[in-house]
Amino acid sequence: MPANKKYLTTSSWQRFAKISAGIVGGYIISALLHIALAFWLPDPKTVLITSVYTLYILWVTIMILSFLAKNGWKLWALYIAIIIVLSVLVYFGKIYNPIN
Repeated sequence: MPANKKYLTTSSWQRFAKISAGIVGGYIISALLHIALAFWLPDPKTVLITSVYTLYILWVTIMILSFLAKNGWKLWALYIAIIIVLSVLVYFGKIYNPIN
């Protein structure tokens, strides 16, 4: 049974924004989250070992959720805001909790 046409994205730019946000933005968010956890949790080796599996699970979840958004550019804005917050956490994690 084919999809209902009224639920499909008609603009190719919106489709590109959603796909690129899901693939690129989702991977960056997943990786930064695991790096931030490695800096802020007491045992970074455990986080890095489990990130082999959980990074891809989180990435696929974010990729699927990106297609639920109505506007791909607002989704990119949200992802960039999340990336900035996680980058700040990683930066301060390096300063206050350096990994030896």
